[in-house]
Amino acid sequence: MTTIPHARLSDVASKTGYRARLPDANGHIAWPDEDNATWQTLMQRQLDVIEGRVCQEYLDGLERLALPLDRVPQLADIDRVLKATTGWETAQVPALIPFNTFFELLAAHRFPVATFIRSPQELDYLKEPDIFHEIFGHCPMLTNPAFAEFTATYGRLGLAASPKERVSLARLYWLTVEFGLVDTPQGRRIYGGGIISSPKETLHALSDTPDHLPFDPIEALRTPYRIDILQPLYYVLDDLATLHDLSRQDIMDLVHRAMALGLHAPRFSPAPHSAQASA
Repeated sequence: MTTIPHARLSDVASKTGYRARLPDANGHIAWPDEDNATWQTLMQRQLDVIEGRVCQEYLDGLERLALPLDRVPQLADIDRVLKATTGWETAQVPALIPFNTFFELLAAHRFPVATFIRSPQELDYLKEPDIFHEIFGHCPMLTNPAFAEFTATYGRLGLAASPKERVSLARLYWLTVEFGLVDTPQGRRIYGGGIISSPKETLHALSDTPDHLPFDPIEALRTPYRIDILQPLYYVLDDLATLHDLSRQDIMDLVHRAMALGLHAPRFSPAPHSAQASA
């Protein structure tokens, strides 16, 4: 599990102490052997876990990206594929970035990627998104037009939204881009990057433990969440084309209707005070 970028730093150090790897004049990052070994461990483990559990659109994107197994990929290699498929590219960021910057990047079809990778001691859970989460979890789906369009629409809406509206929008992002499921002819599958980059969440999401509800944007906008637990509820799309249709709707009208109705009761216990991990 990883967090949606609620507030981000512009410094080269992350909130949890990680230091970003900065590119040279040619945009190349020299990743140390330990980081490459961590990438290899994460790739091998997660490729096994997602088999038969992720949607075909994700698998198609993963094939297009041809991510290396033994080293952290260079962003320029990712960009070539994204630009050729949906016109997107990555944006190298040091860690968490300000809300406005996050929305500006998405609206410009640029997906922020923090250039650090988790330590071997934190393979299973990280409080902020690292390069594995962003590249393996999200970039394959950004080769899909419906997903890419919805993500850019979210960025444009976030730029113009008030702080309260952004909190509501964050719930929609969390329950789609990060933790969304979709029904397919092959069965229920995962498309959300927060699930795909987490072995525990991948197994949990399709089990009988959490609740699965048909996706309704107003209901999603009213659903509180915590970032530090396995999700108790997932919304399920009928088809990824639903994201395309949603992009064509007046999402801010849906936000205002959801705000007027109020939040649903949480399906989880309160987070520890120090965690500040609900919304």
